[in-house]
Amino acid sequence: MKYSSLIERVSGSTADVWDSHYAAAAAKQRGEDVIVLSVGDPDFDTPPAVIDAAEQALRDGDTHYTSIKGNNELRQCIAERHQQSSGQIVDEENVILTSGAQNALFAITQCICEQGDEVIVLQPMYVTYEATIQATGAMLVPVVLDVDSGFNLDAEKLKAAITARTRAIYFATPSNPTGITLKLGELQVIADLAVEHDLWIVSDEVYSDFVFENEFHHIASLSGMAERTVTIGSMSKSYAMSGWRLGWAIAPRKLIGHMEKLALCMLYGLPGFIQQAGLHALLHCQEDMLKMRDIYRRRRDMLFNAFSAMPGLEPLKPDAGMFIMVDVRGTGLSAPEFVRQLYDHCRVSVLDATAFGASAEGFVRVSYTLNEQQLVEAMTRIDGFCKAKQ
Repeated sequence: MKYSSLIERVSGSTADVWDSHYAAAAAKQRGEDVIVLSVGDPDFDTPPAVIDAAEQALRDGDTHYTSIKGNNELRQCIAERHQQSSGQIVDEENVILTSGAQNALFAITQCICEQGDEVIVLQPMYVTYEATIQATGAMLVPVVLDVDSGFNLDAEKLKAAITARTRAIYFATPSNPTGITLKLGELQVIADLAVEHDLWIVSDEVYSDFVFENEFHHIASLSGMAERTVTIGSMSKSYAMSGWRLGWAIAPRKLIGHMEKLALCMLYGLPGFIQQAGLHALLHCQEDMLKMRDIYRRRRDMLFNAFSAMPGLEPLKPDAGMFIMVDVRGTGLSAPEFVRQLYDHCRVSVLDATAFGASAEGFVRVSYTLNEQQLVEAMTRIDGFCKAKQ
């Protein structure tokens, strides 16, 4: 049977780097002594009050079709929180709810990109960006954030990447995988170029609630950016709701209208009880979120200090999130070799960071979404592995 060319366009070029993670996850499922540090699913359970809110909504009969754009009260709450955080003037008509941040990213891209367009993405980048952009027929143009500069933005590289076919600039801040947040000056460079060349900006801010130090800045709040910026958010990380699939996009009203039409034929609205759970989380579970953030900060510090003391390893201290990038080239191994041998000898799985682009070659991404006892054991195993390589 014949398939459409879309099948090829959504096939990412780095799928094989996940093989080691899948093997580790399967071994863990079989009850084997494996420590999985290769995925970013929070180890925390969803706050009980959020589950109670969903259960109550189900018992109250919230089991029917819902608004395509989403629950008005939840959209208003998201708009108010974004306005308070960013200063950007928005209301519920600037918000559409989606099935997680990934669905938001895909829908946005379908609405603003097409065959022949170029989309600049700051690299390292989240793994699904490539297929999401290519699905429209557009071409992804990576702008490499150099490891030697701490993965900071090079303004000249960004300027040089813009052509007459450039339609948009995509980035995540804080970044997955690096955990680096873009500074205000870097955002201003992007904003100035977007205004000059009339470009869309897609800012993936899924990890913005987990910024540990420094002030977080929203590009949408800068001059000239409100009419050209899409901000993506999600409940997955901040409230340990990854399985609930509740995300959103904040954008100009006209784009939200186009996304609503796409959602009509693709999603047809999110379950009402999930939206009620999300609303309860945003209104009543801020303390839970802050506790999780503090725990992630402690884990980050523990792993950074541990990796810094290991022979051949150089960790990059993240500003935010639940991952730490570690340069493993000092061990004499490539990242794929390090990942494979670490798992074979120590039963610890980490991820080859080239999954996020060639600019991360030589690095592995390590998640700290396990409790401290498990992380201590993992660090002990990795330390022993590195010492054996000396």
